[in-house]
Amino acid sequence: MEKDLFTGKAALVTGSSRGIGRAIALGFARAGADLVINHSKAGGSSQKKAEEVCREIEGLGRKAFVVQADIGLKSSVREMIEAVSGRYGRLDFLVLNAAKAPFKPIEKLLEREMRQLVETNFMGNIFCIQEALHLLGAAEGKILFISSLGSRFYNPAYPLGSMKAAMEAVVRDCAESLAPRKISVNGICGGVVKTDSFKVLRQHMEELEHIPEELCVSPDAIADVAVFLCGPAARGIRGQTIVVDNGLSNRLYRPAWAGEQKSRKGVDS
Repeated sequence: MEKDLFTGKAALVTGSSRGIGRAIALGFARAGADLVINHSKAGGSSQKKAEEVCREIEGLGRKAFVVQADIGLKSSVREMIEAVSGRYGRLDFLVLNAAKAPFKPIEKLLEREMRQLVETNFMGNIFCIQEALHLLGAAEGKILFISSLGSRFYNPAYPLGSMKAAMEAVVRDCAESLAPRKISVNGICGGVVKTDSFKVLRQHMEELEHIPEELCVSPDAIADVAVFLCGPAARGIRGQTIVVDNGLSNRLYRPAWAGEQKSRKGVDS
């Protein structure tokens, strides 16, 4: 990764206090960008972790500050973008990573859960795009949405997948509608990433425990692709959602897991 690739540029990563968002923020900082670290709730562990990320970024010689904002509220998003403008005077990269949803089947969702699902994971992302357009247009910036394989494959307790699929369509549409402003829009569809969410999800989907480590993806692997898609080398990629899953989704059926194969080989010998 080029150390000075994004020098003089500013990036906002929503939901960047932990997990994939944190890795992306650090990846942009290593490439030279100044960062805005976002978390949704004031106080508590999220704010503490967001402040820790800022200190890590500052340790890399870049600028960073924390903005608490619930992206499901347009007024909160507006205040966040105003803070970005006031601090940096520009925004080159908008990474839509924040997500919030219960782990339960769609047919069991309560009305308030359904509203939160749409307000945070669909409307919230669009609010961010709308409010940041003037800054992104001035910088000929990039928008990057972080999706997951739940957008394409059924999971019994992952209603968030429906919203991820909807946002992948928004990536395509905005890539076309914002092209005249020279704003590039792409997405990343991440595979199985062992973050805090994974720990909860595996309680609802036992099969996850049997996925070999080599088919899992690290947050840093997602971050590397994020930096690439926002860099000049990806200038020919527009409106695409790139799958980053170590090949997990390539095959409908797989032979016995590697661990089981090794076990049988030991017995046979």
